[in-house]
Amino acid sequence: MLPKIATSPVLWLPLTVGVYWIASELYRLLGRSPLLNPTLLTIVALCGALIGLKVPYAAYFESVGVLNYLLGTAVVALAIPLYRNLRSLVRELPLITLALVAGSLTSILCGLAFAKAFGVTPSMLLSLAPKSATAAVSMEIARGIGGFPAVTACLTIFTGIIGAVLGPYILSWAGVDCPTARGVALGTASHGIATARAFSESELAGCCASLAMSLNAILTALLVPAVIGGMRLAGL
Repeated sequence: MLPKIATSPVLWLPLTVGVYWIASELYRLLGRSPLLNPTLLTIVALCGALIGLKVPYAAYFESVGVLNYLLGTAVVALAIPLYRNLRSLVRELPLITLALVAGSLTSILCGLAFAKAFGVTPSMLLSLAPKSATAAVSMEIARGIGGFPAVTACLTIFTGIIGAVLGPYILSWAGVDCPTARGVALGTASHGIATARAFSESELAGCCASLAMSLNAILTALLVPAVIGGMRLAGL
């Protein structure tokens, strides 16, 4: 029997906020290294605490439900920097659109190709296809095409963390220095977690990432069923 405090917001809500604050300070003090991504550090620390105390995730989620509500508010707040950079975004819109379509298709097709190569089950393949859309959208896409939403949620979060940690290094290695290009790449490939990383580089990069994240959610919802339908017709 768990003590009542172990499933109470009195413990988990301030602990979650506190751990994230500590992780953010470490990230800032140690040079903003992508390897010290605050979201990654917070997830690792909280998973360790939940496992150590044997607290079910459902109990934890209920305890911090207010943070889930505030997440929606934070997403809406992205409109403010978007408005401030509206002229730059409109000027680059044709290139952003081309990059978004190319990135979305590449993410879907490469994921499916790797899954096929490793012989995953059809249900797992369907769960993997929408991984680069934001979690709420990717789970609904997976549900609609016959995948496992819970598996898709895990793959989506993993994709976001990998993109936030490795994405900046890969872009720098490839010589991509333009804030617009870096933001679009991070937002398209790795949704909200990488978008937060883009904002740490510059407001323009963050705005481009948030725009790409939002549009890619719509585009993925349109493309994944079409791609899966085409594969079925081709007998793949």
